[in-house]
Formats: sequence, C-alpha cells, structure tokens
Amino acid sequence: MINSTYQFDFNDLNLKSSDIEAVLGYKEGEDRALVTGLIEEVLGECTEISKIRAQFTIFNNVQFDDNSKSIEINKIRFQVKKIVYGQLKKSESVAIFLCTAGGEIGSRSRKAMQERDFLRGYIYDVVGSEMVESAADILQAEIELAVLDSGKKITNRYSPGYCGWDVDEQHKLFELVPDNYCGIRLTPSALMDPIKSISGFIGIGNNVRYNPYTCRFCDLKDCIYRRVRDPEKQ
Repeated sequence: MINSTYQFDFNDLNLKSSDIEAVLGYKEGEDRALVTGLIEEVLGECTEISKIRAQFTIFNNVQFDDNSKSIEINKIRFQVKKIVYGQLKKSESVAIFLCTAGGEIGSRSRKAMQERDFLRGYIYDVVGSEMVESAADILQAEIELAVLDSGKKITNRYSPGYCGWDVDEQHKLFELVPDNYCGIRLTPSALMDPIKSISGFIGIGNNVRYNPYTCRFCDLKDCIYRRVRDPEKQ
C-alpha cells in the first residue's frame, strides 16, 4: 500500500482570469471588464488564504463483482453502479484520493452572499471549485508517475455523487482514510467540510485507459462545467 501527501502553493495551480471567465460563460470579444477585475481580486486573495492539501493511498486488495457492479476494498463494498464500474473494472489496484482548497474560500463566498454581493460570492465559489479541481489534476499526475515504473496506467478520477454513485458512500470511503491529512470531515449527509473538497477513486492497471473527455459518462445535465468542456458546446 502506497501513501503520499501533498501541500500545494496557490501559484502551483496556474489559474488565470480567463479560466474563471470561461466557467462563468464569457466568450472572446464580450465586455467583461467588471467581472475580470473581481476575478483578479479574488485570485490575488487566494495566494494568501489557500490551504491546498491532497493525498492518495493505493490499495491492492481490490475485488470486482460484475453482477452487482460493486468494488470491494479491504472488505468494504462500494456500490459504484454501472458507469463507474465499467471504467474501473479492469483495474488491478485503486487509488483513493482526497483533495481540498481549504475552508477560507468557501467562508468568503458565504459571507459575500449574505451581504448580497452575489457576483463576488459566485466568483469565490467558482474559483474555489477550480482550485480543488486543478489541485486534483496535479495529484492525478503524481499518481500516474508513481505507477509509471511498473508499466501501469491510470483511469480518470470518479467521485461519490456522480454517474449514479450514491454520495452516501463517502462514509465508506473515509473509513479507508481515517485521520486524513487533508483534514476533511464528513457531515451526516455525506457532504465534505471544507466544502471545496473532492474525493474518489482512480483505477490503476495494465489494461485501463484514461479518457480525455468524460462528460458523456456523467448524468449531471445542468453542470456548469459541461458547457466549458463539451466540444459541442464551444
């Protein structure tokens, strides 16, 4: 079993105003001076307030059940459902990952919303989401490097709450990472605190594949990222 932990500087993420503008739905040539100014303010704040942490643990004791579309790790069974199971079933090992942007970005978003500064609050929210996703991208690259010498490959990352996988299974996932380095705790409803955090599985094996575009697998039709990453929506 391999365990690794990381702490990233905000500048490691290389987030730019244009990245946030794209998520907000702005296109080239549109007037966005006010929004760009707010985004740059928030990004500037993030260099001081971010506490970006990530970790992964690779489990080799993994069993797959084709009938129930479930994955068992260390005697804990995950009902990941058809889509996630199909992407992971050829794995020989599974990396469980956690990643957080820290709590301050979420707190500032809530405070701005309470003060009815809705645009700033929304920008904090989007920046927080982009922070944790960018940190997870870096973490995923680290996992890929960790298994490269053995000739193995990795899958995309998959999280409870997506592709039919019940979010309540976060509780099972966190049983496998007690006293997690990232300091993430679960609420009774399986939501993570800090809210700008993600967790999930990444498959590892000789016969797995990474899909550069996975929105077609996801059933969240109103996801704000679909219009950014779906080639048909560009």
